[in-house]
Amino acid sequence: MIKQLHISNYALIDKLDIDFNEGLTIITGETGAGKSIILGALSLILGERADTKAIRDTSTKTVVEVTFDIKGYNLQPFFDINDIDWNEQECLVRRELSPNGRSRAFINDTPVQLNQLRELSTQLLDIHSQHSNMLLSMPAFQLSILDSISHNGKHLEEYQKIYRAYREALQELETTQKAIEQLRQNEDYIRFQLDQLQTMQLQPDEDQQLEALQSKLSNVTELKEALWSVENELNGDENNILERLKAISQRLVEAERNLNDVEGMAERISTALIDLKDIAQSVSSIMDTLNDDPAELARIEERLNSIYSLERKHNARDVNHLIDIQHDYERQLGEIEHNDDIIEELKSRVSTTRSAAFELAAVLSKNRQEAANRFVKELLALATPLGMKNIAFDVAFNQVDLTPNGTDSVEFRMAFNKNQRLMPIKDTASGGEISRVMLCVKTIIARHMKLPSIIFDEVDTGVSGDIANMIGEMMADIAQSIQVITITHLPQVAAHGAHHLRVFKTDTTAETLTQVEQLDEQEHILEIARMLSGKDLNQAAIENAKSLIRNNNPSITS
Repeated sequence: MIKQLHISNYALIDKLDIDFNEGLTIITGETGAGKSIILGALSLILGERADTKAIRDTSTKTVVEVTFDIKGYNLQPFFDINDIDWNEQECLVRRELSPNGRSRAFINDTPVQLNQLRELSTQLLDIHSQHSNMLLSMPAFQLSILDSISHNGKHLEEYQKIYRAYREALQELETTQKAIEQLRQNEDYIRFQLDQLQTMQLQPDEDQQLEALQSKLSNVTELKEALWSVENELNGDENNILERLKAISQRLVEAERNLNDVEGMAERISTALIDLKDIAQSVSSIMDTLNDDPAELARIEERLNSIYSLERKHNARDVNHLIDIQHDYERQLGEIEHNDDIIEELKSRVSTTRSAAFELAAVLSKNRQEAANRFVKELLALATPLGMKNIAFDVAFNQVDLTPNGTDSVEFRMAFNKNQRLMPIKDTASGGEISRVMLCVKTIIARHMKLPSIIFDEVDTGVSGDIANMIGEMMADIAQSIQVITITHLPQVAAHGAHHLRVFKTDTTAETLTQVEQLDEQEHILEIARMLSGKDLNQAAIENAKSLIRNNNPSITS
């Protein structure tokens, strides 16, 4: 329920703070006093579009903030999923509108997207006006009413889980069938491409190895000349490097006898000699392997050209990429060859989930039809005394294929006059009649489930007398289960209120502002007396107001 409402810098409101209570709260005030402005501010909390024209002072932002008591609501999953701090006692929802048109939303001081704000707020607050009466003619809303009355929640959750599995299986089947059909159309092309790749018998990193061999065979003469020069310098004529190093080593050995400073140098020269001898032998061995082989070079170059051609054709980076492409073609052909098994398996999944969904849908349908019978009786019993003595009502069921909500298509049909055939609500009811029917619907639903707080915006328009009193009784009845706030111009409705707020305008030297005051018991009586008598408030009106309140609240005796 709403605990507190704060509005600042919105339309005719400078700053407004209102405390709300459980039960039925009445809001009254002259036409144009600002009741609709308060509802407009609350609609921002429900995620409605923000209009910068409503900003009173364009030098600062508009703020609407509501503190909700959320005890008893299973809302923690929403907070966990959206990573918002959870408080099981209350929740703070805020909407800010900047003069530049930027809108920001917060839940428990955490910035959120507008759709997140809307998802939470619609579970906590329901503003019911003449406009929202159109919901009653919508099939989805009609179905939700029956599900609420039948307590179908768990069954519907189970059904929707298997329905999603069915839709996923069906989508996978359709996607696979299309893919296989496309593969079949391309089978000859795939086989041709695969045959080319398989014929090549490509090996991992083969292109790099062939390029190295190509470079070697293409430069045999130059390589042999370079290696011969190295070998000759190291171990060629009598004045080669190895001989000279031997002589140097011998002189150092002789010098070590008389000069400690050169100690160890001869040994280091000997070590270098060993390495250089090994290098000379290796160079000689390599030279023996370097043979000019034009035929082998031609074979390698032909092989490389074939690989390069395939890489260009398949837009491949290298041989390894070509091998991956080959494996993909092999996989596609494998799918073609085994497609019957794949399709049969998917068809089996579709059939199984579809059958399971139909079984659960039958349970939903049975519960809904039983609930519809109860709903018709309850609605007629509530609506008949509200000036609709000739009302007739039924719920028509049509079976359809699987949908996210089962296999039921329902239609609420009504007649408000004798000998009038039952017709869909949207084709037969006036605005005032639909408002009263919707009030009956809310009353029935409130008996079966925990609804969010409801604000009724002048749904009693067009009625008076006993009917108005009955509407007040129904609102008071709903208020036994949930918080109800109603804006009304009828004293018969206002007399049922446990709490009373009066909206009025005050003038300053510069502007007109909307204000709200909480009425005590005596002020409550006087306000209803004014509603009864108009401007000429007299003792008779006051006594009439007391009587009206006393009849609706037996505990009040004064």
